Amino acid sequence: MIKLTIDGKTVEAREGQSVLHAALDAGIYIPHLCDHPDLEAKGGCRLCSVSINGDAAAVPSCTTIVEEGMVVNTKSEAAEAVRRTSMELMLATHPSECTGCPKFGKCELQSLYQVMGVNGEDWRLKPRIVPTDEKNPLISHLFTRCVRCGRCIRACQDKRGVKVLDYVRDASGIHAGIPEGKSLIDAGCRFCGACIEVCPTGSIVDAVGLMEKYPSYADNVVPCSAECPAHIDIPAYIRAIREGRPGDAVAIIREKVPFPLVLGHICNHLCETGCKRGNINDPMGIRNLKRYAVEHDEEQAWKAKGFMKERTGKRVAVVGSGPCGLTAAYYLNKLGHDVTVLEKRPQLGGPMTSGIPAYRLPLEDVMEEIQYILDSGVKAEVNCTVTDVAALKKDYDAVLVAVGVSKGKKLPLPGADFKQVYTAMDVLADNRANKDMSYLGDTVCVIGAGSVGYDVARSLVRKGMTVNLACLEQADKILADMDDQTEGAEEGINLLPGRSFEAIEGTPDKVTGLRIHTVLSSTYDRATGKVTEVVEEGSQTVVPCDSVVFATGQHTGLQEFDNFGIELNERGFPVLDGFNTSMDGVFAAGDAITGISFVIKAIQQGRLVTAAIDRYLGGDGEIAETLCERSADPHIGRIEGFGKLERVEQTLRAADERVKDELDVYHTYSCDQAKCEAERCLQCDLRLQFTPVKLWSEYGGAN
Repeated sequence: MIKLTIDGKTVEAREGQSVLHAALDAGIYIPHLCDHPDLEAKGGCRLCSVSINGDAAAVPSCTTIVEEGMVVNTKSEAAEAVRRTSMELMLATHPSECTGCPKFGKCELQSLYQVMGVNGEDWRLKPRIVPTDEKNPLISHLFTRCVRCGRCIRACQDKRGVKVLDYVRDASGIHAGIPEGKSLIDAGCRFCGACIEVCPTGSIVDAVGLMEKYPSYADNVVPCSAECPAHIDIPAYIRAIREGRPGDAVAIIREKVPFPLVLGHICNHLCETGCKRGNINDPMGIRNLKRYAVEHDEEQAWKAKGFMKERTGKRVAVVGSGPCGLTAAYYLNKLGHDVTVLEKRPQLGGPMTSGIPAYRLPLEDVMEEIQYILDSGVKAEVNCTVTDVAALKKDYDAVLVAVGVSKGKKLPLPGADFKQVYTAMDVLADNRANKDMSYLGDTVCVIGAGSVGYDVARSLVRKGMTVNLACLEQADKILADMDDQTEGAEEGINLLPGRSFEAIEGTPDKVTGLRIHTVLSSTYDRATGKVTEVVEEGSQTVVPCDSVVFATGQHTGLQEFDNFGIELNERGFPVLDGFNTSMDGVFAAGDAITGISFVIKAIQQGRLVTAAIDRYLGGDGEIAETLCERSADPHIGRIEGFGKLERVEQTLRAADERVKDELDVYHTYSCDQAKCEAERCLQCDLRLQFTPVKLWSEYGGAN
């Protein structure tokens, strides 16, 4: 260590450290602006000027290296004069109104003129009228606020290696910008946000509204992970794929979810709705990259990592083996509890094995991930229907009700009780079990065009049936995924949107048709539960069919038992306080409390209820684990045409080919495709690597 004196105080500093940072580390504040902890010092702003060893001339402390016995005076007349002149020159062309600035209250320049006592009325204003550049996606450039500190340029050129920003001279003078007046896309910007992160004055900021959705700054910076219900570290696993490390990508994913391959097939990819790349052209293919990683993880090194706590001797029963129940069972076992899963069907997996069709989710992929959970120590019993949770609780320290919503609903239409009228849940279960589906006849009407309705319709098309898919919603309001709608149309499904249902025609033993009429619009009153329709006159018709399948909602089925043991509401869902039911030690989670949702949401529920149950059993509820160490090179380099790189899609099998079998409709990315798609990532998380800059007040005030 090197000893020096700063303002009469003896300070120890590291060899090679600057005087500025030696002072700051010692709690001695020296005004500074162009300096940033993560960037090479240039000494351009001169605000950090000090006098050394009694010299008359002041020097920048950010570029002056400490020496043994050095005597530093931060408040000499020479230093104060240079500092004040520098500040006045910056303020001369800077807007005098602060309250409308996006950096108000967090602006380093504002903080500096406060501590230096510079009065705004003394500013020698020479307004620099330069239009704000808002033509670029994600980033706005308010040129009038630029103080030419050069931080953004150093971050772009040196830290990131992209080399888009530089000093630009125009009619208004010199400021940071893009040479030749190019757009950020045309200049080759990587949209990493480093320039935003280091700008001290709000000259370069996130586009309006971009940072306002989430309460956490980190979530606003990395919205893909924020949108993911399980909060998977998405940029990190995409980075691993780009670098040719699919095994590390899987480890990162598995830190949050035990079903990465299932999600790689059927996740509703909310993460992609948050992806900032979507503001440039198309969002990242995050779900597709997840699938690629799992299918190319040859080492599975993650299996040797993670925690497994000592056995607690506590017993937990999990009723239901869907994604929520199995997720909870997996983590509860890792926390040391003895877990038994009780499943009423012959096979574990809930909707993953008894509902979602094989063309979307191959059975062997689901069973491989379930088997790992069983191999980790979770016990399971199938063909086991729990009708009395109170009786079950006598044998266990805690019980989790995760039965999902496996019972289908029918609309109260005349004829709904006919023999050839079914619910989607029963039809999908039979289809998954490879049962003979000829009982449906040759022509089927499916009521409801959500995801479940399309699952039924597309499954039956593969059985050679003619399928009419009817729904009340207009075509542009259908809730099913757009891929389902497009692919279903290609496969021959006859969509009948904007239809209301009057009755099922026929006799109790033979359905002959579905009587419907066309609605031009409809509104739903949540308070009364009633639908008001604007009907097209003369539109009543009967669609001939041999059977009708309702895909119009689901429920838990718990109300069918005489006394299940916990309080249920009028819709048959458990009455809850958090995840606690009316019976002590009995919890509920997943679709059994939320209604039908997606697998990733059920997994999130499984993780949350695990923590609640563990705390009830005396644990700390902590299930966080690190299965892969992170390292991200901040130097991302230049990629020509980066902003115009098009999204790489998985190859979709031809419609006339895929309707002939139950095989997956998509081909997984090749290695080249995966790397090309991963290359498009903005790596938003790199912004969080920057060291936060402390304002003078955080050093205890001016010294």
